[in-house]
Amino acid sequence: MKKAISIAVVAIVLGGGGYLVYHAMAGDSEEAGPATVEVTRESLVEKALATGEIVPRHQIAVKSKISGIVARLFVEEGGFVEAGAPLLEVQPDPTPMEYAQSKRTLEMRLLIEQQRHSDLRRADGLLDKGMTSQAAHDRAREEFEQAELQRQMAEEQLALLDKGRAVIAGRTVESIITSPISGRVLKIDADVGDPVVPLTSYQPGTELLRLADMEDLLFEGTVDEIDVGKIHEGLPVELRVGAYPDSIVTGVLTRIALQSEKRESATVFEVEIVIRRIPDGVLLRAGYSANADIIVRRVDQVLALPERVLVFRNDSTFVRLPPIEIDGEPREQAVGIGMSDGLHVELTQGLDSGDVVLDKEIREIE
Repeated sequence: MKKAISIAVVAIVLGGGGYLVYHAMAGDSEEAGPATVEVTRESLVEKALATGEIVPRHQIAVKSKISGIVARLFVEEGGFVEAGAPLLEVQPDPTPMEYAQSKRTLEMRLLIEQQRHSDLRRADGLLDKGMTSQAAHDRAREEFEQAELQRQMAEEQLALLDKGRAVIAGRTVESIITSPISGRVLKIDADVGDPVVPLTSYQPGTELLRLADMEDLLFEGTVDEIDVGKIHEGLPVELRVGAYPDSIVTGVLTRIALQSEKRESATVFEVEIVIRRIPDGVLLRAGYSANADIIVRRVDQVLALPERVLVFRNDSTFVRLPPIEIDGEPREQAVGIGMSDGLHVELTQGLDSGDVVLDKEIREIE
């Protein structure tokens, strides 16, 4: 009885082994055959790539019109400020020589004004008695008015050096710098105690901080000359920001530069894209790097094949069909092609959905 059971077990094992060997050989035979690709319906998108970064449309460098040192800061980086809100205070810091010279200039202008005022009163008396001409009287009045203006200018200059505040021609000039726009503080370049060079017609001045409206953002980048002929203003754009690789920010292409630039031996054109929609949970910051896919053309549910299976000869395009007989040769079929997304190509004629073509042969490098 035990012997019969043993023989049965051996038979089952041998039978199972034979089954496995058969299917392994069959599998090897199938894998050794030519690979095929089926014609399917796909949605294809032709794109032009732009690389660049996220920037605010309006960005302002704040500078001072008076010299001195930074006395106080009223804002922090990243904070929101309204137009007209105080940003920082510049305390005048004149040299002793500058202060002494301004003080003495005012005293001299006061003396000259007093002298010109006395001359004018004398001219008034002489004119009443008919002992001087009207022209001489007018000249005396003009000299007094000039002396008065020069004294006012000296007072304003001393007030700026001493207090950092003066009213000039009805306009208040003071050491507290206010925000010219509503926006965020991107960067503060000055700290309390830092010297401040004023902005004048002959010098750029010290950049104290930088403001930007972060509600109005753009993508600024470049497109290679190969793709620039395909695009035009108004095309939709999908942006992929480096900090959020799984989110898509949408926008519209609004500007293409007319003049090319050379960057790293490549010819590129600058483009500008207005951002329209930002997904929830995505906070864009100035300077984020991003890639923009400019949608040149989109087709849905068209016959398509991988571009690698196509054979180009002269002005025609072919695909290779499987042989009809086992030992037969592959056949060629002429096809018409449309747009390509770089991986798949649209078929316009020659094949139908479900048709099978031979895949590209893979050759091992010895």
